[in-house]
Amino acid sequence: MDSQLPPELRAALERLTEGLSRQSLATRAAAISKTYRSGGTSKPIADAHDALAYALVRMPATYAAVTACLAALTKARPDFAPVSLLDAGAGPGTAAWAAAGALPSLADFVLLDANPALRALALTLMESHPRLYHAGYRQGDVRTALETSPGVDLVTASYVLGELPEADQAAFADLLWQKTQDTLLVVEPGTPAGYARIIALRAHLIAQGAHVAAPCPHDKACPLVLPDWCHFAQRLPRLRDHMLVKGAEVPFEDEKFSYVALSRAPVSTPMSRVLAPPRVGKAAVEAKLCMPDDVTGIAVPRRDKQAYAQARRWRWGDAVQADA
Repeated sequence: MDSQLPPELRAALERLTEGLSRQSLATRAAAISKTYRSGGTSKPIADAHDALAYALVRMPATYAAVTACLAALTKARPDFAPVSLLDAGAGPGTAAWAAAGALPSLADFVLLDANPALRALALTLMESHPRLYHAGYRQGDVRTALETSPGVDLVTASYVLGELPEADQAAFADLLWQKTQDTLLVVEPGTPAGYARIIALRAHLIAQGAHVAAPCPHDKACPLVLPDWCHFAQRLPRLRDHMLVKGAEVPFEDEKFSYVALSRAPVSTPMSRVLAPPRVGKAAVEAKLCMPDDVTGIAVPRRDKQAYAQARRWRWGDAVQADA
């Protein structure tokens, strides 16, 4: 799946930035990031220009991460064909765009978020998409909106869990799972703290009968031991406005993320997961794999030509068939 924003979304963002000062947008984006990082209580996205600055900086990376998660989910479940989506904490609608691109079966979209500026931007951007054009977007407290929302095939919550107090996260996970008729996808930053939130939600919902579709090849407790943690990375190109508003000089970035996709039914043939960039040597390909029984370091020798050729193509985050 393409990790870049789709052309119609890029064009819509470009239209909205016409005539606006990139320096002003960059200043707004920096202030928003500072507020989020500091855990401030002030409203970081207060108007349309704030929302646009936020979208230019964060939409490309969030879209890339969610697209990578959906690719892993659909590889684990090739028959997955959801019709309805509920996106909790939708912001400018990034996850809905990613899901619409990854899952052509989706027809009904409901987005939830408390921020009116992000909602207005999302609705404007979605006018450019034939299936998102009629999406419903409910503004208000996400937890309250979830309680009154119908159940759907696919529920998504990307970069939302960490915005809640730790004491409220389990109850929020319960609400997400209650609305999930088939599969729930939760994405968080690929930091130790983001992974900790994912692993806590994973354990909490497995205890309620959920099954892991991705990235784990099992429903058992995560075998990783701190300071190790499970996360992945998706490289994406930075477009001109993205670079200007972010103040970036390198024309690409690597978005690191942790995630879990939980389904009502178990995956029939779970595959191992590549947990770090493999090392390709002349004698062997060395890789760290999460396998159905444990996390294992393996070496695929060059003398096994077919297996070696396959292992050379492995990438961090891939689902693969391998023997320990």
